[in-house]
Amino acid sequence: MQRVKAAGVVGLDPSPDMLILSDSDFIHALWQKARDAGDSHRAVRIAAEEVMMVGTSAEDQIRFITTGIHEAHKVDKQRDVDEAAADRAARTAKQQVLIKIGIPATPELLGLSDDNFIRAVMKNPASGKEVRDAAARALAGDATSWKEFIATGAGEARDRDVANELKEKEEKEAQELRHREDLKDRKSTVTLFTTRFDITFPDSVLDLSDDNFLRELLRRTPTEHQHSELYVAAQRAVLSSDPAVWKEFLHVGAMQANNLDYENARKKRAADDRRAALQIQARAEKTGVHPGLVAAAKKALAGSDEDVVRFLQTGHTRALRQSLQASSAQLTGWYVRQSDADKGEAFLAPVDGKGKQADREDATWSIVPALGGQGGCYSFESARKPGYYLMQKDLRVRLAADDKSETFRKDATWCARKGLTDSGTSFESAGKPGHWLRQFQGDLYAADKSGKHRYEAEKDFAQDATWKISTPLAR
Repeated sequence: MQRVKAAGVVGLDPSPDMLILSDSDFIHALWQKARDAGDSHRAVRIAAEEVMMVGTSAEDQIRFITTGIHEAHKVDKQRDVDEAAADRAARTAKQQVLIKIGIPATPELLGLSDDNFIRAVMKNPASGKEVRDAAARALAGDATSWKEFIATGAGEARDRDVANELKEKEEKEAQELRHREDLKDRKSTVTLFTTRFDITFPDSVLDLSDDNFLRELLRRTPTEHQHSELYVAAQRAVLSSDPAVWKEFLHVGAMQANNLDYENARKKRAADDRRAALQIQARAEKTGVHPGLVAAAKKALAGSDEDVVRFLQTGHTRALRQSLQASSAQLTGWYVRQSDADKGEAFLAPVDGKGKQADREDATWSIVPALGGQGGCYSFESARKPGYYLMQKDLRVRLAADDKSETFRKDATWCARKGLTDSGTSFESAGKPGHWLRQFQGDLYAADKSGKHRYEAEKDFAQDATWKISTPLAR
């Protein structure tokens, strides 16, 4: 039942055969399903990789199946909630601009990027001179200028337009204009509360006095949202006896509080993303076979929040790519590669980092969690032919498609060991324990030092079975 519940987290159909897998194989199946699901199961995928790639104990595997996957799933669900809240807040901020200016809020307008949204506002006939000028200045700046325009600049520019209009009108017309603006402020505030908190208000609430209007907003807000900046700001305003404070909240305070909620949600999401990237970096440093992943994680973490998001979405997978170079000084520039002309047999050959893209891809491998599921072990997936892996068959190392069989998974699994020489990394075959990934006269074998075959000669064995994990020839 614990496995059935764990499988349900990633939408995996727990067949009878799957329920009798070993814990490590079962976790590997969960990981594959989470990986295929993409970003929706990011935390589950990362947690499964932690169990698979660092060589954890049987107790750790059991803990992941019984509780760990559910804890990671909660993180994924919370991230979905946070991202949805942040998206709603961003759309709400744009909606406030449209309401403030008097532009109908359509899904098409609200779905525009910040800069295109500002262009649309600038071109709309409802925008006055001050709004158009402020929009033009914002577009001349960067993304920060765009966000400032949406958050406060458009509203302030609209206020200047209104002020200019007031100067040109008689007092009666000015009073009517103020009434309309007050009504817009109320509608804007109602929209904030209905959008953020999923509640509804009758039209009659717009006719209440300012203080009673605010009390009605607070009364209808669900308990779970009463910690938000928007609710707290409304509560603070209504506790004042000064009518100017009520109007200030309706005019700009509600929008400012909503923007603060949006910014807090963005910061929380960014902090969660950085924690996830740090976990990936720490795990990669432990493996010793992912220098590219470590470097990519550090680069993303040293950059912007957007850099971290890109790393988690796609860069992290691409950074698993490495090239395997012979450790012998005489073979500098020689890499493990394959070619269709050799019918899948892997070999050692010189490859130029500035050579043909196809040749560089043939010598580039994604070092992924072992298909066999063993901790501390890996499989080498071809960058040129995804789904094809380096595996041993009759001790010859070749490239073959994953047929999902247990035999293939073992034969395509290589366990990282300290280099048989003083430096580098050696890889022991999981399908043939005691046999090592070795090059002999340019060809690759799973060999020991028995001397039974010519490629199992003891001479130069340690050197030939030690590899340098180097920068991928194809990114």
